Formats: sequence, C-alpha cells, structure tokens
Amino acid sequence: MIELIVYPWVLLLAPLVLGSTWYYFFISKKKHNSALPVPQSHPFRTNNYSVKVILAQLAPLLKAIGLVFLIVALARPQKVDVKTSKNVDGIDIIIALDVSDSMLIEDMKPTNRMESAKETLNSFVDGRQFDRIGVVIFAGEAFTLVPLTLDYPLIKQRVSEITTARDAKIKDGTALGVALANASGRLKESVAKTKIIIFLTDGENNSGTIDPETGLSIAKGFGLKIYSIAIGKSGPTRIPIYSRDIFGNKIKSYQPFISTVNESLLQKMASETGGKFFQAGEGHSLKEVFKEIDQLEKTKLDIKTYTKTTELFPYFLKIGFWVLFLVLFIEFVWLRRWP
Repeated sequence: MIELIVYPWVLLLAPLVLGSTWYYFFISKKKHNSALPVPQSHPFRTNNYSVKVILAQLAPLLKAIGLVFLIVALARPQKVDVKTSKNVDGIDIIIALDVSDSMLIEDMKPTNRMESAKETLNSFVDGRQFDRIGVVIFAGEAFTLVPLTLDYPLIKQRVSEITTARDAKIKDGTALGVALANASGRLKESVAKTKIIIFLTDGENNSGTIDPETGLSIAKGFGLKIYSIAIGKSGPTRIPIYSRDIFGNKIKSYQPFISTVNESLLQKMASETGGKFFQAGEGHSLKEVFKEIDQLEKTKLDIKTYTKTTELFPYFLKIGFWVLFLVLFIEFVWLRRWP
C-alpha cells in the first residue's frame, strides 16, 4: 500500500493559512488591544469566559482548520494498493551422477572428475530459483541421494558428501540402464511441463539388471528430456589407489587404467529425447556445459501487476466543509445579536 499526493504543490497554501492564523492570535490582537489593564481583587473579579465568548475567540482557528482540510482535499491524496501475481512454470530436474571409482581420475580441475562434478553441481543449484531438483548417484547400482525438492541447501550438503563407490562401500561398475531407469522413476509423477535428466558419466555400461536401451525407453515413455554429459576422455590413463602403511598413514599410488566413455550411447539418449549431448574434458568445460544447459532450460516467470487506486480527498473535503459550516453557524446564528 502506497500513500501519495497527486498535486503536492497545493499543500504550500497550508503554511500560509496557519501562519495568518498565528499572526492574528499572537500579533494582530495584541496590537489592537488598547484596553488599560486594571488589577482586580477577588471580590471584583468577573468571569467573562462564557460559551459564546470562547466560540467567538475560536472561530478564526476553526476557519483555519477547515481551510487546511480543503487544501489537503485539493492536493488530491490517494491510497494505491499494488498487488503482484507470479505464475511460475518451474522445471523438474534429476541429476544422475556416476560415482564409480574411475571418477577419481585426476584429469579435471580442481583435483579430479568427482570434485569437478560436485563443484559444478553446487554452482548449478545456486543458479536456480523455482525448480525442483533431485540427485541420483550410481555405480554398479543406483541410489536416490535427494528426491525432487526446493530445499537447495539440503541438495548442496548431500552433494558435498558424495564419495566414490569404494568409499561408500557399494558395488563398483557403471550401470547406465539402472541409473536411467531410477532417474526416470523419480520424474514419472511430476506434473511440471518440463522434466529433464542431466546424466553425467565417464564410463560405459558394464553392470546392472536393466540395459541402457530399456532405461532409455522408460525415459521416452515418461516424456523426459535428457542432457547427457561424457566426463573425461577415452584412452589410457591412471587411477589413484589409496592404501595405508604400517603406521596407518594414507598413501596414494597410481595404477594404469583404460578409460572408456560410450559417447554413441550418450548421444542417442540425448537425440531421441530432444536433449543435447556434451563432452566435458576439463573442469572449466564442465562448468560451460552446465551454463549452456541453464540457458537452454529457463524457468518461465509470468508476473502480473494489479493497481487499485482509492481517492481520499472526499474525506478531507467533507471534514473541511462541515468545520466551515460550523463556523458560519456560530458567527451568523449563535453569536448574532437579534433586534
């Protein structure tokens, strides 16, 4: 609610009226008061403060009050109520993240594939406002880490706690079909107009009871759009192995590893669902991928503003009119001396 004055310059007349009234009571009356003050003792004191005398003295003040109310009415005060209606067409997003041990390969910033993915996911969550987001993690089996929610701090907390299959003590491997089916199942009850899966993996399907083709069919059946991201590059590399010495200290060593990413499958997942395939080879590249997805999948926000204006001048006009009417009644009826 906003209070405003349409013609604020009119209010400049009010100080003139009040100033004139002050001059009349405190300056003019003193100058014209030529009566000689005579001390009176109590027996000779008379009470001249009758009702008529008081009203006669207050009449100029009442006139000033009435005129001030009329001036405020001329300035046209208003009460403006502004109401905003937001219609948000949100997006439901499931992020499916590969947590197999190969995600420890140190070929992406800041340290390895896993930390790059976690850092980028948190930045992506920070950039959304009205979209429900859920997280599914998978290796040789798939788990729902966070169901669809608007609790972004919870999502970021759980993402920061993600570890690889070895540390989480779950079956290692890459079950792409199971992960896709699990992510699709999380979106099957969604009523959002846009439902997407962001699928991140650095391997090819080598585990699970559901093959990728079946998982893709499930996603297509639910009308889901898949943005698939291949993390890292295929080819020979090395994977860190952690062990402890006789003193219990953690020791990191490396062993040869062949990294394989089924890019053709990821491309098919994207093309057949209306999504897009990305190749992320370095930390900054993964950030650029999520930045592009963020631009492609914008939440639609329809804002409508309704304004209701209420004129307040009639209230001031009525008060000013009745005050002046009262003054006229006092002067020409009550205080008038009839012959």
